[in-house]
Amino acid sequence: MSFVIKRVYEPAEPGDGLRVLVDRLWPRGVSKERAELDAWDKEVAPSPALRTEWHHAVDREGDFAHFSARYRAELDENPAAAALLDLGREHERVTLLYGARDARVNHAEVLLGWLDEHGATVERRPPPHPPEATHPVPVARSRTIRTEASDPP
Repeated sequence: MSFVIKRVYEPAEPGDGLRVLVDRLWPRGVSKERAELDAWDKEVAPSPALRTEWHHAVDREGDFAHFSARYRAELDENPAAAALLDLGREHERVTLLYGARDARVNHAEVLLGWLDEHGATVERRPPPHPPEATHPVPVARSRTIRTEASDPP
């Protein structure tokens, strides 16, 4: 058994093995056909309260240690995490899919570490390219609106 993580926005590959989405919410802009999922395990994702707290954090990188500790505590008590370990024993390779843009600071990294600590074989691979290239975010453009009061005399 081996686990690996991958962004859901990256194309499916034959070597992915069993593809499991581990986000609580469906990723934006991805159809079910494009995701090519074998399973969607919402219950192994961070709790709604923890996810909301994390998404509203001002300094995500600074708060990542706090988030990781809380998420690991949730995983220790979560039967879905134990079931994911069992699923890994049934398959040669399990690819855990996530939608976060940051390949280093996300719950899938924490989950992969937790699986490793609980006896699973994990493969860590560098992201294939910058997140912006796989799922671009529109950039807001500012415009100056002229009014009579702002026009020079």
